[in-house]
Amino acid sequence: MLALERKNQILLKLQEEKKVVVSELSQLYSVSEETIRRDLDKLEKEGFAIKSYGGAVINEEIGIDLPFNIRKNQNIAGKQSIAKIVSAMIHDGDHIFLDASTTAVFAAKALKEKERLTVITNSMEILLELSDVSGWNIISTGGRMREGYLAFLGSATQESIRSFYVDKAVFSCKALDMERGIMESQESFAMAKKAMMASSRKSILVVDNTKFGQTSYCVSGDIRRVDTVVTDRKPSDDWLAFFAERNIDCRYPEGKEDNNEFL
Repeated sequence: MLALERKNQILLKLQEEKKVVVSELSQLYSVSEETIRRDLDKLEKEGFAIKSYGGAVINEEIGIDLPFNIRKNQNIAGKQSIAKIVSAMIHDGDHIFLDASTTAVFAAKALKEKERLTVITNSMEILLELSDVSGWNIISTGGRMREGYLAFLGSATQESIRSFYVDKAVFSCKALDMERGIMESQESFAMAKKAMMASSRKSILVVDNTKFGQTSYCVSGDIRRVDTVVTDRKPSDDWLAFFAERNIDCRYPEGKEDNNEFL
């Protein structure tokens, strides 16, 4: 196993169990305890873990972003449910933005049965995912590649996004707060999503239930700019009332059946 793969698996274990023990990890991965301690040193320097006697605990700070390859394996069922709803909202021939979120990757997979789509994205993962689709127009925003995120970001990315005007923008966020709106942990992500909202006829925010009522570092946009929120389970009554007051359509799986009356 490569060192990076082992480190990511340790991080995933930290996310699931909140703590890890050096001796147990040493046996699990068949490496020395010193090797595991070096892995934990790296995770601590990156802000993901806090070392403790004999192991480490997860850093619960919400402003810290997990690597893309870790995030894409979290809440897979929820992201698939969201993607199914989003797919029903996209029509053949639509021009859409897909952001560099893991939820948007699942949406891209669910859209493959559509025809003649134009997809503009700042996600390398989505570009690879759609590389075998024929009859579509796939456009990369370009920009500076952000290590560990598989995302193109920066002023060149924003300028590219602003040069288009699409039917629908599909994007996620780090946190969603009633007062502060759509939030991100990093300015570069916030600015890219803000540009997508401004350059689309309809904005579709795809967000799992854990993001509601959370805050983060940067404001990405006013929630009133969003037309539809798609999530993986029914939000609280307070959030449903919040959306209704602002004429925001909120969609989520109802039992095992999705509502098919879409845009």
